[in-house]
Amino acid sequence: MELKQLEYFMAVCQELHFTRAAEKLGIAQPSLSQQIRLLEHEIGTPLFDRVGKRTLITEAGKTLLHHSYNVFHELSQARAAISELQGLNRGTLKIGTLLTVVNYLLPPTVIGFHRKYPNIELSVLGLRTGDIFERLLKNELDLGIVYLPMEHEELEAIPLYKENLALAAPAEHPVTKEPFVTLDILKEAPSVLLPSSYFLRQMINEHCRALDIKPQQVLEMTTMESIINMVVQGVGVTILPQGYLDYIDNQHIRTIPIKKPVLTAEIGLVYRKNKYLCAASRVFKEQLLATLPLVHT
Repeated sequence: MELKQLEYFMAVCQELHFTRAAEKLGIAQPSLSQQIRLLEHEIGTPLFDRVGKRTLITEAGKTLLHHSYNVFHELSQARAAISELQGLNRGTLKIGTLLTVVNYLLPPTVIGFHRKYPNIELSVLGLRTGDIFERLLKNELDLGIVYLPMEHEELEAIPLYKENLALAAPAEHPVTKEPFVTLDILKEAPSVLLPSSYFLRQMINEHCRALDIKPQQVLEMTTMESIINMVVQGVGVTILPQGYLDYIDNQHIRTIPIKKPVLTAEIGLVYRKNKYLCAASRVFKEQLLATLPLVHT
């Protein structure tokens, strides 16, 4: 069994399509199929079921995929440990972060880190909480900034801070004259919210169900900028983290606190428990914790 075969196998698992996997790998599709057949022969059992034009992973394939992630994880650990011998003069650091905090939480840490260690290739990706978890487990990220709570046997979490959600409405909307609102506002006004696959939307939905609130028809958008633009255009109101709304400081919208109940989200730093935290990861984590009081007050 060769590492290259495992790499090919993982690509097919990800794409569930041999032609697309071959294109992603930059090889011919017949060559990919041959390598998978050789791997299946060595394993002694099929790794994929071919049902018509569909490619499905067998139970044996799922088991091999889990261990394949571990194999490449150990290799990345070895590279990190070896790179550490060179200090912070080279290497990479990949961070996944919530879209709501990427603009106002991370810049001080990112700028300070880059200035001090310019030879570290730093990547910061704005992602959903679920995507961050998945990429951490696949060793595609070193650190993640997500909404808590987070319970996973392979992940460790460090709470960073808590922040309230608030209502954002067009500047001329009647609700802006109120000192605060309750979630009943969603029964009275159209809203523009994140899709239900997002943590914040799930939190809002849970509170609405608990209070037996049925919101008016909701317009769903997947980016903060598009949601704010819809609010500015008078399409509806929205609910987003207070910190993000303070950061954008849009003169065409007004922010109103939500009470009874107060909606609070907790932000945390996560990483794999068994992942070797290289010097770059440790230093970035320490700088983030040090700058946190300066950007979140």
